[in-house]
Amino acid sequence: MKLFISNGMIVDPSAGISGLGDLVIEDGIIREVVLRAEGRPAQDAAGNAAAEIRAEGSASENTDGKMSGSHSGNVGEVVHIDAGGKWVVPGLIDLHVHFREPGFEYKEDIASGCRSAAKGGFTTVCCMPNTDPPIDSAYMVLTADSRAEEANEVQVLFVGAVTKGQEGKELADYEAMMNICTNSALLPGKGICGISEDGKTVRDADLMLAAMERAKTLGLTYFSHAEPEAEIVERDIALAEASGCRIHFCHISEKRSVELIREAKKRGVNVTAETAPHYFTLTKEDVNNDPNKKMNPPLREEEDREAIRQGLKDGTIDVIATDHAPHSESEKSLPFAEAPNGVIGLETSFAVSYTELVGAGILSPLELIATMSTRPAEILGIDRGSLKVGKAADLAIIDVEKEYAIDPGTFASKGRNTPFKGRKVYGRPVYTIVGGRIVWQAEEEGQPGRQR
Repeated sequence: MKLFISNGMIVDPSAGISGLGDLVIEDGIIREVVLRAEGRPAQDAAGNAAAEIRAEGSASENTDGKMSGSHSGNVGEVVHIDAGGKWVVPGLIDLHVHFREPGFEYKEDIASGCRSAAKGGFTTVCCMPNTDPPIDSAYMVLTADSRAEEANEVQVLFVGAVTKGQEGKELADYEAMMNICTNSALLPGKGICGISEDGKTVRDADLMLAAMERAKTLGLTYFSHAEPEAEIVERDIALAEASGCRIHFCHISEKRSVELIREAKKRGVNVTAETAPHYFTLTKEDVNNDPNKKMNPPLREEEDREAIRQGLKDGTIDVIATDHAPHSESEKSLPFAEAPNGVIGLETSFAVSYTELVGAGILSPLELIATMSTRPAEILGIDRGSLKVGKAADLAIIDVEKEYAIDPGTFASKGRNTPFKGRKVYGRPVYTIVGGRIVWQAEEEGQPGRQR
């Protein structure tokens, strides 16, 4: 299968590219990237491969941004996408999702989570282990991986639990989880992409140090759920310094935490951090007892929100993740005090981030995509997050010009618990492509779009 994507604004931090151009994709690999001067037609600026594909697909070509030609993905087929007015970016990568399977499939399962990811422009996601039972053994990793293999082609990686049963008493068998032969292992080279007790904090500092030392030996990253946040961030930075373990802090929301991470980076600690769109967009003043704005960590003060924005700007915070945490409508309809923590984010993350950060002049387009694709790939150690020639064709095409209101009724996720219902944003993914195959294609205005 050949793909020719023309007239798009190519935004690729790995190559320092932000400009109008064309991409040629064949057999799942990016074969050519052609930047062109403003006003030059694609057929004059594109190289030999692009010209060939354009010629092959010209009989059915259109110019309204929809696919032309056949698009079932069969060998020998040619697809032309006119990406005029849209961004073409490396596929988004989410380091932090909860797909709830096994145990809570009524909230979300791996298949519905993958549909939600594809619709949001994500080509790779990392599932946290707090399922029922937890992902704390090679058997559980293999079981979850088999379910992912049955879903669409979004790549699903798994984070193993720190302790058996997430009980905080005995370390899980990281080596067995790491060495299990899974489909997901094809991407990072190991069965799990890290360890975490997400949803809980390992309270025993000695056990935590032992976990980090073991992770260091095996080359695994520790994804820290810090609660209470700043206190555990400080503790875990000290333990990471002592052990030499790579540590990644999840869902950072406090000004003090940002300061601690910034100081640790200056000292050379091997630390990275993520935040989520709700933490740089909303504050506690926006909650108003709305269960769909109840999450852990909670929304903070305005000074915290501004610190998160500054942390993204200066690189203290490396990544925007979603902490996608679906719940059923009945659970989120409970009184605020009784409703569970968690909000969903896969289908709103890019739009909210683009609107709040690029639209406000806080991040450039390259900086935004770095936080949502290139840096997550670097943290995972996977060969993704790039549109360079020879790389796997994982990418998204995103319409950043048309304003729309977020409508949970259109979500592919089983969850509807977004804190951004009705919010007007820019940035709607219109194609998601994994390994050169289209896994999501938006339809006409008001239509639901379709999985490929």
